[in-house]
Amino acid sequence: MNAINVIAPYKYLGYWVFDDPKVGLVQEPFVGGADTIIDELVREIPDASNGFAMVFSAAVFPGYQFRLEWVGPQGSGNLYRLPVLNLDGWLCPALLRYFDEPPKELYVQVRPKS
Repeated sequence: MNAINVIAPYKYLGYWVFDDPKVGLVQEPFVGGADTIIDELVREIPDASNGFAMVFSAAVFPGYQFRLEWVGPQGSGNLYRLPVLNLDGWLCPALLRYFDEPPKELYVQVRPKS
């Protein structure tokens, strides 16, 4: 598993989704508050709904902008909190395509696609 991962979320039928063929995901949606968190993270990225780059890792990396804290399991997924905005978001079991177990923290960077 990679230490740092990159996906390119975009809007499809009003939902934030992403494709990642290397882990077998196509139009995987962000729901349960994760979509609201993304709305806030990309507020300053022009045309983000047509795609932006999201870099994420369980470890601190240079240039990360946001830290999410693991709250605990919820249903089949896991709940994470973005303390800086006091928002919670649910991440589905697809998270485990990137990590062996839910990380205690997730570090995130968002930027326009180049």
